Amino acid sequence: MVSAIAASNESKINSKVFSVDDYLLNPPEHMEWVDGQLVEKQGMTAKHSRIQAKLAAYWINYKTSSGQGGDVYTEASCWTGERGRRPDVSYLTPELVEQFGDFTVLSQSFLLIAEVISPTDGAEEVFTKVKEYLQSGCQEVWLLFPESQWVLVITEQRQILFNRGDVVRSQRVLEGFSVAVDDLLA
Repeated sequence: MVSAIAASNESKINSKVFSVDDYLLNPPEHMEWVDGQLVEKQGMTAKHSRIQAKLAAYWINYKTSSGQGGDVYTEASCWTGERGRRPDVSYLTPELVEQFGDFTVLSQSFLLIAEVISPTDGAEEVFTKVKEYLQSGCQEVWLLFPESQWVLVITEQRQILFNRGDVVRSQRVLEGFSVAVDDLLA
């Protein structure tokens, strides 16, 4: 019975054209709003989930131990001015946490965003997201590539590729944060 209800709700979501207002008031789980349609985030594997949880834990531990404060989120919705997105991991400074409070959808991009790239993600789609994020308040985007063991950090000014054996460092937002690529993507 429960699966029949879930299937019914899923078909309602998939068949309905969602307005921006609908999305901003009640963004469905695991969905992004793209060009008037709800698009399900796909390709999440156990490996993807593990890396997402690791990075969130690293950021939480660091923002606490360094005294920088703020909040770390997983799969929280934000509005890029064009689309509703759900970054895998994101961070807001204490000032922005205070300004926005308990939001349903953040009205801009998070300052620091990480996306764990799955084999089903297309390059154009990924870099379109990065561009949207940077144009709507994000200062730093991390793209984690589990299969190739790369981390690409992108800011408005530059892109830095970190490989196995390297230590990836925050460039603008979590000052002083670093983690070994091997530890993060293992």
